[in-house]
Amino acid sequence: MKKIDETIDRDERGISKHLLEETKILNSHLLGKRITEVRWLTKEEAEECGWTYQPIQITLSNGIILVPMADDEGNDGGAMATNIPKMETIYVNNDK
Repeated sequence: MKKIDETIDRDERGISKHLLEETKILNSHLLGKRITEVRWLTKEEAEECGWTYQPIQITLSNGIILVPMADDEGNDGGAMATNIPKMETIYVNNDK
């Protein structure tokens, strides 16, 4: 079993208080919003990010844009796992 780092400030459930704060921010911007557009990035848009792959872009009614990345450093566009029948993975496009 992995030992919990005692130096991190956690709530009574053991969840990092930093993650709780981040979750509050995400909830305030994402919960209850309507998706207004879903599309794949164009090859040019991906290249502007320095990416080879073109992931999807999800636009919300409040103007927030969500684009999956390969990692938190933004090294490339990323796929998304879903529970959508026949589309368990939203793939990345690779127009060359």
